[in-house]
Amino acid sequence: MTTDVRTAPTTTPRRDTARRIALAAGLLYLVTFAASIPQLALFADLVADPAGFVLTPGSNTAVLWGSWLEVITALSGVGTALALYPVTRRVSRIAALGFVTSRVVEAAMILVGVLCVLSVVALRSDLAGAVGAQADALGVVSQALVEVRQWSFLVGPGLIPGINALFLGYVMYRSRLVPRIIPTVGLVGAPLILLSATVTMLGGWEQVSLAGSLCALPIALWELSLGVWLTVKGFRPTAITSVG
Repeated sequence: MTTDVRTAPTTTPRRDTARRIALAAGLLYLVTFAASIPQLALFADLVADPAGFVLTPGSNTAVLWGSWLEVITALSGVGTALALYPVTRRVSRIAALGFVTSRVVEAAMILVGVLCVLSVVALRSDLAGAVGAQADALGVVSQALVEVRQWSFLVGPGLIPGINALFLGYVMYRSRLVPRIIPTVGLVGAPLILLSATVTMLGGWEQVSLAGSLCALPIALWELSLGVWLTVKGFRPTAITSVG
């Protein structure tokens, strides 16, 4: 005589893996979002007056913390693309590779800016208090380094997130891995932030301005909402089955 023992259904390994991927990507998105916010305040004095910053002795703590947060932003940004790749490539390999590539480019631009900022800090530590021709030269060099940082900030966090949103937003919208309203916000915000970056390059307005902030707001909402949804909810089970 045999006994038919029925056990409660368990989650499939594929679904378990998908949940871990979603959680990792969601947390990395939230880290990227949180780490990128304080740098505007931490770099404010340096950006406002590079020559005065490098020639005046003082604490570098704020700038060093800002630089470290920028490194975290760059690495966690690449991490989001790598974490999502096993899922996104099942929807569109081209879009998945495009997202990884654009994230790497964005991270590279951020790190270029970090190197420029740290170079100014090194000049300040070694040569603060210089006078005469040396002070003039230091002012020019620090101004140039900060200008490179500002342009890398525009091309990296200012422009590339629009390209990120086009690649990943397409994948998420097509696959329904998350509610479609989330990628829709990203797909709407992508051309706005690309337009804003272009206008800034042409001298129309500053990147950190009311117009620039309004154009960047949908992308910020897209990234924040995607990070929160992936962390709390994960991928929609029916969508995972369809793309698997």
